[in-house]
Amino acid sequence: MQVRSEDYARIEKAILFLEENYRHQPELREIAANVHLSEFHFQRLFRRWAGISPKRFIQFLTLEHAKRLLGESHSVLDATYDAGLSSPGRLHDLFVNIEAMTPGEFKAAGAGVAIHYGFHPSPFGECLLAVTERGICGLGFVGAGGRARALRDFQERWPEARLEPSSRVTVPYLDSIFRRANGNRRSPLTLVLEGTNFQIKVWEALLRVPMGAVTSYEDLAAKLSMPRAARAVGAAVGKNPIAFLIPCHRVIHKAGVIGHYHWGAARKKAMLAWESARTTATRN
Repeated sequence: MQVRSEDYARIEKAILFLEENYRHQPELREIAANVHLSEFHFQRLFRRWAGISPKRFIQFLTLEHAKRLLGESHSVLDATYDAGLSSPGRLHDLFVNIEAMTPGEFKAAGAGVAIHYGFHPSPFGECLLAVTERGICGLGFVGAGGRARALRDFQERWPEARLEPSSRVTVPYLDSIFRRANGNRRSPLTLVLEGTNFQIKVWEALLRVPMGAVTSYEDLAAKLSMPRAARAVGAAVGKNPIAFLIPCHRVIHKAGVIGHYHWGAARKKAMLAWESARTTATRN
């Protein structure tokens, strides 16, 4: 799959247009005109990216669909938690190993650690990928603030580390991340997590939310045996340092509202629809 960041820029613009106008079910020509493409080229671009038509995508933007997805996810999540991360039912999901930093390393804020980083195209726009010799330590997306903002956001998490720009080192990881999401299994990826014990526990729980499913902050807290800690769980979800691989985008409000996302609400909706389309295709 050839991924171009400019493709996602057009898709995101279309998503924002659909989000504002889905109530009157806009025609294809109206959506295409909004992104300055012909109907033919827009339809082809959208199908290549999302795997579904723009008309089908509109349903992912409705509150009713989000609520239905939440309801359907209960049994899936129960089965996944009971079976653990190696559940056979997660054929096309992400398989990772987690290597948390020691308390001493966490306190040192990355002192003495060399981190290679690079900017790359992805299905969800340009991303910043960062790795240490032990594995992936950061994945974020370039937004309105550009590359400088994305890099600054990452540096705040590892203030004492030595950052070295090196796309040559990071590009092989990128290929594994998104090809894996399309259903190809390879050896597990290793994630190096820098966070409190509570945050890491929440991030590990996120890995049990299968591709194509969603959960609520309240349900996630309950799975962690902390039913009263939904707000604290939400804060930990928001601190996730490795987008997409640790799927914080799969957590929505119990009322069905998709809600905010560190890298933009439109990108969160794009990820959910992209995954749902691939999950449906795998089942059919």
